[in-house]
Amino acid sequence: MSDWIETLDGRRTGEDRVTFDHPDPARQALDASVVTPLAHLGVLDVYGADAERFLQGQTSAQLSLADGHYAPLTCFCTPKGRMLANAQLLRIAEGHYRLLLHRGLVAPLAKHLDKFAAFYKAELEPRHDLALIGLIGVEARALAEVHFDVVPPSLWHQAGNEQLQVVTHPGPRPRILACLPEERAVEIVRQLTAQATLVGNAAWCLHDIQSGLYWLTPHHQDALLPQMINWEALGGISFKKGCYTGQEVVARAHFRGQVKKRLYRAQLEGDRLPEPGAAVRDANDKAQGEVLAAELDAYGQAEILAVLSTKEEIGPLSVDGQALKLLKLPYPVERLDPEALAEQL
Repeated sequence: MSDWIETLDGRRTGEDRVTFDHPDPARQALDASVVTPLAHLGVLDVYGADAERFLQGQTSAQLSLADGHYAPLTCFCTPKGRMLANAQLLRIAEGHYRLLLHRGLVAPLAKHLDKFAAFYKAELEPRHDLALIGLIGVEARALAEVHFDVVPPSLWHQAGNEQLQVVTHPGPRPRILACLPEERAVEIVRQLTAQATLVGNAAWCLHDIQSGLYWLTPHHQDALLPQMINWEALGGISFKKGCYTGQEVVARAHFRGQVKKRLYRAQLEGDRLPEPGAAVRDANDKAQGEVLAAELDAYGQAEILAVLSTKEEIGPLSVDGQALKLLKLPYPVERLDPEALAEQL
């Protein structure tokens, strides 16, 4: 665990999970404003004279849109179109870009990209010296403005400077993510706890589930097409840019309608959290998909994101003996061009 989290008396209950003494983080986030260390996320910086040109050939984002205001979602794929990581892309300064992604994929992605960076004036640096803090609740924007000294931007946009960046994420409650040096994190979190409850990052992960937003983990690396997590419906794929690794397969799947599995949001009738990869089974015990993420909601029931067959009639479903009820996604499953998102203020 990072020293700054230990200083706040956080406890690790898994490689990417932190808890505090305040129980029931989901209920806390529902009833009030909360602050949480985002220990499951990490940072990878890409910088150099050729950083933009290098990334343009590797990522699904149109790099010219990442202008220091719009911070697009993106993904990195194999030549077969399977995702190695998905991320949010920030422009920190000229020739300096920052990727926010699952912490377990920072090192593997850096190793993968380094093979291509050798042909460019570009360098990769995992940033273990940076902290990520999340704010959730009706007061999240106001708290961010006071304590981070920046007006929070619109969805998938960034604000701040080279030392501190703030981005806005979707959710049933307002959500603000801040990236800043670790040495400042403890002081700012302690200031925030005067008005927001300090909770574990399960609260943030639950809001991701309720937003229909999945961050790839090592468990599903090199296994899913971007469309299988509805990435094009979130503006995570530019179909107007030139070639990038995996682009041909991703584009073909889109234009020919060949995506046979999609991301669904669901609730289980029980409080047992399934493991990532747990099978979603039909009435005949046949696997129709698998669980990607799971968290307990404010009422003690398991909510999940799962990749399921797009067949219209697959009947009753269950996970580990718990009946599954499909829930509505908060967005239409259709193409959303990042070029349109970039124009929003």
